[in-house]
Amino acid sequence: MGGIFGRRALLGTAAAAMTVAQARAQAATRLRLYWWGGVERAERTNKTSALYSQMHPAVAVAGETVGWGDYWTRLATQAAGRNMPDVVQMDYGYIFEYARRGALLPLDGFVGKELDLSGFDAASVDGGKVDGKIYGVSLGLNSTSIVYDKAAFDAAGLPALNWPVTWEDYSRRMVEATKAIKRDGVWASSNAGNSGPALEVWLRGRGREMYTPDGKLGATASDMSDWFAYWQDMREKGGCAPPEVQALDKSDVDTSLLTLGKALVSFANSNQLVGYQAVNKSKLDLAMYPAAGATAKSGQYLKPSQMLSIASTTKNKEEAVKLMSFFIADTEAGKLLGVERGIPASKKVRDVIAPSLDAMATRMSSYIAEISDKVTALPPPPPRGAGEVLALLVRTNESVGFKRTTATAAGPQFVRDAADILARG
Repeated sequence: MGGIFGRRALLGTAAAAMTVAQARAQAATRLRLYWWGGVERAERTNKTSALYSQMHPAVAVAGETVGWGDYWTRLATQAAGRNMPDVVQMDYGYIFEYARRGALLPLDGFVGKELDLSGFDAASVDGGKVDGKIYGVSLGLNSTSIVYDKAAFDAAGLPALNWPVTWEDYSRRMVEATKAIKRDGVWASSNAGNSGPALEVWLRGRGREMYTPDGKLGATASDMSDWFAYWQDMREKGGCAPPEVQALDKSDVDTSLLTLGKALVSFANSNQLVGYQAVNKSKLDLAMYPAAGATAKSGQYLKPSQMLSIASTTKNKEEAVKLMSFFIADTEAGKLLGVERGIPASKKVRDVIAPSLDAMATRMSSYIAEISDKVTALPPPPPRGAGEVLALLVRTNESVGFKRTTATAAGPQFVRDAADILARG
């Protein structure tokens, strides 16, 4: 009988323990964290979230991730349904739109309390401001860059893409490179006619901005026709991938033509080198985007690689901000995140992780140092509707590629459609 009672006592203790565990689980603060990126970013982000939950057992963090190509469509749907994740990865190209529609939480009231910005300089903080208020905090510093297969270039006897390379030079060299590598189904360059950042650098080389300070498109019909014609000409000469191949690229590391083995060059951001190298066996390197002329300043600029923002609809404001602060300012988090999202904006974090950086991370850091005297100032902020304009750019470039329209006709049509989008806001 004692054995039975003993077993009952053990069962009772186990049941009580389960009840406590269940109670804790029910009482736990649950935060949703949403980001875009590849496998490397997901692994680093999930490890950092797990460490935070280990240090704060009452907080459970649920990670959600998709590629860049689907990220903004899904976030827009969630924002419209007032169901945004608590903490979202944010881009400079979208923060003004989301902040001004009231989808993001202003963070100024949390600074010095839940939000630690003590290691940030003023420029890093200003990059996340909209209309004078903080709506995003930088996860890292980066710039646009070409990521290319340096080993394949060397093997084919091709010169490195060292600055300065003009747009004309780039096209010519990519045509020559495709012939030199002699691989069926492989082109030297991906087609960046669908890339907003590449178009922006092209326009700045022409003395224009992607968007004017009053929120209008800065490109003329002639600019856009020239842009689409540039890539169409390179396609026809074999320098960049044809449209049916380019369509495989969903604007993230894992589906880029470089990763898929279809091209030797992808247009990306400097912080993505870590992610690219993680899924590519060949030795990669970085180079600046082409320039308007051999003596011209670059149209590139330094910017927050990504930011973290808080949804205005979150039910756990303080806890969400604390999670954000951990990601951007905690040294242990910095060790896990490394520089995959860019060089940390917090000096405290930079100093701690610097000795542990591997060759790729060190290259990213040196790239930022190399281009710092060649870049120009941060451009005017993108207006509301900028995300839709980028989607229009993808569709238009694809239409020209498949010869559903001509570059000459696509330029003015793009400008008209973009103007309508921006007018609607």
